[in-house]
Amino acid sequence: MRVIATAIPDVRIVEFERFDDARGTFAETYDTAKFCAIGIDVDFVMDAWSISRRAGTVRGLHFQAPPRGQAKLIHVPRGRLFDVVVDLRRSSPTFGWHVACELQGGDCRQLFIPAGFAHGFCTLEPDTEIVYKMSAPYAPELYGGVLWHDPALGIAWPVSTDEAIVSDKDARLPRLADLGPVFD
Repeated sequence: MRVIATAIPDVRIVEFERFDDARGTFAETYDTAKFCAIGIDVDFVMDAWSISRRAGTVRGLHFQAPPRGQAKLIHVPRGRLFDVVVDLRRSSPTFGWHVACELQGGDCRQLFIPAGFAHGFCTLEPDTEIVYKMSAPYAPELYGGVLWHDPALGIAWPVSTDEAIVSDKDARLPRLADLGPVFD
């Protein structure tokens, strides 16, 4: 297992080992002891899976507020996406910064996102699947988000606002400046 640093130290890309032979492929995508050894000591309690049928689908930027803030471990088993996290921790020196990376099926990379961040993505291929572990169960009353194309975030999305496929709910999310404090 290899850890790749990002511009925000708490956000990390984790590359797991893959074994290929005549039968196919095998990889361990999660092992608590190995993740603890690289400094990711999170009790994941829930897994989720989604498929976006069309390229250009944007989901996010979502978060879950305290007391049930969610750390996430993102993996793409099929397809390709542009993944983004935004630091919402007001006391952080990287508040408002973002990290963006591409994840794709077969690349053996996962993105670790601690609680305190908004997460979103844009699919770059049809039928892109995303699987993620979360450290807290879904709590709709604590669920929120930030407008994905807020210019203050400076995210270079691979799709324009006119071309993006976005839910009505995500299209109405507030800009970061209008969000108010969520995480300390």
